[in-house]
Parts: sequence; C-alpha cells; structure tokens
Amino acid sequence: MGNKKKDIKRSNIIQLVLGVVIIVLVNTIGYYIFTRFDLTSEKRYTLSEPTKHILENLDDIVYFEVYLDGDFPAGFKRLRRETKEMLDEFRAYSDNIQYEFINPSESSDPAEREAVYQRLVERGLQPTDLNVKNKEGSSRQIIFPGTILSYREKEMPVELLKSQMGVPSEEVLNNSIQNLEFNLISAVKKLTVINKPRVAFIEGHGELGLIDVADITQALQKSYSVERVRLDGKVSVLTKRQAIDSVNTGIHNIYDAIIIAKPDSAFSEKDKFIIDQYIMRGGKVLWLIDPVIASMDSIYKSDITFGLINDLNLDDQFFTYGIRLNTDLVMDLNALPIPVKTGEVGGSPQIEFFPWYYFPVLYPLSDNPIVKNLNAIKTEFISSIDTISAPHINKTILLTSSPYAKTVNTPVLITLEVLKEEPDKRLYNKKHIPVAALLEGEFPSVYTGRIPPEVATDKNIGFLENSRPTRMIFVADGDVIKNQVNYKNINKPYPYPLGYDRYTGQTFGNKDFILNAMDYLIDESGLITIRSRNIKLRLLDRTLLNDNGLFWKVFNVAVPVVLVLIFGLIMGFIRKRKYAR
Repeated sequence: MGNKKKDIKRSNIIQLVLGVVIIVLVNTIGYYIFTRFDLTSEKRYTLSEPTKHILENLDDIVYFEVYLDGDFPAGFKRLRRETKEMLDEFRAYSDNIQYEFINPSESSDPAEREAVYQRLVERGLQPTDLNVKNKEGSSRQIIFPGTILSYREKEMPVELLKSQMGVPSEEVLNNSIQNLEFNLISAVKKLTVINKPRVAFIEGHGELGLIDVADITQALQKSYSVERVRLDGKVSVLTKRQAIDSVNTGIHNIYDAIIIAKPDSAFSEKDKFIIDQYIMRGGKVLWLIDPVIASMDSIYKSDITFGLINDLNLDDQFFTYGIRLNTDLVMDLNALPIPVKTGEVGGSPQIEFFPWYYFPVLYPLSDNPIVKNLNAIKTEFISSIDTISAPHINKTILLTSSPYAKTVNTPVLITLEVLKEEPDKRLYNKKHIPVAALLEGEFPSVYTGRIPPEVATDKNIGFLENSRPTRMIFVADGDVIKNQVNYKNINKPYPYPLGYDRYTGQTFGNKDFILNAMDYLIDESGLITIRSRNIKLRLLDRTLLNDNGLFWKVFNVAVPVVLVLIFGLIMGFIRKRKYAR
C-alpha cells in the first residue's frame, strides 16, 4: 500500500515538472518565433499580407484616438469591441501602434460637451444623432463613430460606421466591421507614405473645371500628388525619357493614373495617340464619359430639352480596348428626386419632389472590392455600356441600374411632363443595365498600322503596339465625379462634398467609389482587395428574444454554472472511488 502511494506521488511530481517544462519551453519558443492562431471560419482575426507589410515597416508611432467610449446601444458596443480587437491585432505586428478610447460626452457640462463636439467636427469627424430607447422612454444621444490618426505632424479622420441607403442597420454595422481592416490600414498608409503616386486630371476637351472636382481633388491629395495636365498635342506631356543604364534610355510614364472627367468636345487624333501610348506603357485611366449631352438648365427654364450624341471621337479607341459606350439614356424607376415647382400660394412657389427617372440611383451589387458594401451612387443622364470580345482582357461590370429600368435612344426629347404621368412599369422590365466596368489585361493599340501623320515624324513617340498589363475603369456618366457648387456668393463659390445632394440633403457613395477606383488602379500592393473579405452576420432572433427574453437570460447564466457543478460532482465521485481502494 505504501509503495503504491509513493508511486502515485512520484507520478504526480513528474507530471507537474513535465507540465512546467512544457510551459517554459512553449513560452521560450513563442518569444523567438511569433505566431498566432485564428480558429474562426472566415479568418476574421487574420491580417492580410499587405497590412502586415505596412505595419512591420512603420518607422514612428501611429496614434489612434477612437471616439467609441461611453454608454452605447449594443450595436455600437460591438463596433467598439471589434475596433479594439483590430487595433490589438495591429499592435501584435508593430510596437508603433498605440490607441486610446475616448468618450466625447464624458463632461456633465453641456457647454463643454458642445465645445468638444465642435472640435471633433472641425477635425473631420461627423456626428451620429441617436434616439436611444430605454424603460423611461427615449433619449437623444450624440456619438462620433470614428477615429483620428496622428503620425508626426499629420492627422487624419476615419469614419468607422459607413452608411448605406436602404440597408438594415444590423447589416450596415456588419459591413462596417468587414471594412475595419481596410479603413484603418489604408489611413495608416496614407499618413505614412513618403513618395505619393502621381495622378493627373486631363484638360483641353471641355472636362470638368477645378471647382467641379474640388472635393474629390482634396480627398485624393491625401494619398496622391494631384495635378491638372493639358495635352495640347504634346507627345511627351504624359511620358518622359529616362536612362535605363549608361547607354540606353527608355520612355516612361510620368503619372501613375489619369482621370478624364466629362469632356464635351472631340479629341484630336494626336491627343488620342498620346493617351493610347500612355496606356501601352502601363498607364491607368479612369474614364468618366457622357455619351449623350443633356442638361437640367434647359429643363428648368423651359420644361424641355434634348438628349444629343456627344461626339468625342473616342468610339474606335474604346472598341479596340473592348468596350462600347452606347448613345442612349437609362431611365430607372429607382431614381433621385428633384424639386419641381407645382404652383404658388400667396406669391410663394410650392415645391414638391418627384423621382426623375433620368437620374438613376445605383445600388452596387458586385463583390468587386471597388464597390462592395458601398453606399448608393447618384448619377445624372447616365448611359448603358456593352463589353466587346477582346483577347487578353478581363472585364468586370461594376455598376448596374435597378431591374426596373429601360434605355431610350438618342436623339431623345426630355421633358418634365413625364413626371405628371404614372410610369408604365411593363416598359421598365429590363434586367440590370450595365453602366460602369473595369477592364484589366494587355490592351492593343488603336493605332497599330496607322500612326497619325502629325506624330509619325516625332522621334519621341517610341510607338508600342501592345500594352503592358494594366487597368482601366469606364463609367458612362461624367457627373459621378462632379460635386455640386454653392454660387450664392458669386465671387467666392464653394463646393459641396462629392455625393451630397443639396436638394434632398442625402449623401451618396460617389466619393468612396472614386477613391476606391483610384486605389484599385494604382495600388500594386493589393490593399484594396481586403474589402472582399466576408464576415458572417450572426444576429439574434429579435422576435424570440422579445417574447422569451427573461428565459434566455436565465438560461445563459444558470446552465453553464449547473454544468460546471455536475462535472465537479462526477469528477469528485470518480476520484473518491479510484483512491478509496
């Protein structure tokens, strides 16, 4: 009996020593070899390789002020928790990530709280006004679901909650959580980048002026060096000769991407050639083109206008690249309302809002990272597109109309009379009509075998027949990038934010669409692909919770305790029987 007790004691001591040795060994290995285990099905806690690369190469502290502290509804508590976990993941790969959660409503003094709110708005964060329901009724609560990043002398605001029209609040929250990694790490990259890629707005063909793209220009300048370039037939305006070695020189693009925003006059063959050869050298282009000319100014003056073909002399070039912008207009029952004068009362005009079918509101359906989980996009007189078979080119439709849409061919009479009639829904029964597309691959030159005479003798052309792998985005509406402008002070007009509609007060996703498009075109690191990540939405059954809330609360609290007690009693009984012999 005594020997048996000694054997049991020796065995216990050996197990204890072995356990301690294993723990010390695992910790020692973990100190020298960094690894993390993500057991979630969608790998939600596994950072992408581009994110890890950015974090591991930080050379100074990036400080996050996160304004998600306080007594919030459950959804915002979840956003706070997910944000903290994401920042902890960042810190696991870089000691230069630091953060603090702040309650902007902490002060009991209303004046002091308002001062804090004002400072946050001035720094770029937008408030969310909530009506919080409680047992006493409901109360108003101001929150700022965002963070401000600081790096050296620079700072940048980031909205953590991305609004989406027509989407349930739970899904909006889930989509915002899906995009947390991208929104946070892209802001880190923008703050810490030294050599910004160069982007140029092309001028000289009636493109949108500086005031019309002022807001997106300012937004792009956070990530890119933005310029405005007039082609004027100068062959080397987008390219330059650069030494490859001590003997040879080559022609290289000056700009990483160019934007052609709503031209209204024809391109000369020489300007087309310049753009074509820029593309052949791997240049990226965001084409925002109106195939049809139509204006609301004429309608507001006389209730009538015409939609006419906008001849830009680009059709052959687009066809060669694998796309056709059709000379039609899309009419969609899912449209932006416009103000219309319906009469006068006491000398004051009576204004009502009616959906204007020529202004489709697009709800992105594609899983492409450019548009995934994006807010609705407003358009004006948009046209349809068709993709054309072309070797070595991949085509992705980015934006479409709703299924309740149709096209009308030009020339078309456009009149406000259409608002007075109930639309015949049988005519609006087409499938989703494509209006924007991404093209990727190796593009053929439109000038193969037919170099324009005006450039044939120029020694700087360095003609290429096929492009390097590159990307282009085509949108059949130039107004997608155009911000509205307040002209009350004619001497000092100021632009509204891109996507904001001053008539309805709604903000659409146009700015995010353009920013995502440029990120996708230019960023070779693949950071934008993080937006493709899916996180499963696991929501409680609200009906069941409301009907049996008390039962499930007691169940969740009591059952684990009971199970532990039962397990303890069983183990005690087994040990008693084992060692009582």
